[in-house]
Amino acid sequence: MKRLAAVLAVLLLAIQWPLWFGRGGWMRVWDLQRQLDAQRSANAELDARNASQSAELRSLQLGREAIEERAREDLHLMRSDEIFFQQLSSTSEGGQSASVPSTR
Repeated sequence: MKRLAAVLAVLLLAIQWPLWFGRGGWMRVWDLQRQLDAQRSANAELDARNASQSAELRSLQLGREAIEERAREDLHLMRSDEIFFQQLSSTSEGGQSASVPSTR
């Protein structure tokens, strides 16, 4: 009787081994599911980035305000009818910061 139980236990393990650890087993399925979730998360981030860049592109194509904003922020440009004031960061002996106006 013990021999029969041992044989049945070995057969049960032989049947279960491929199910858990084989090429298409549960361990592999769980690993692939984890990889799939990570890839979906990365794709969602990239989709959001693409949507924001598409909106920015449409804004640049349709409106002058977006182009002007980019020129001001990225290239530090200004219009010809504006006056530029530069404030120096160093302080004078009196403890006050000096500002020097300059035109165009």
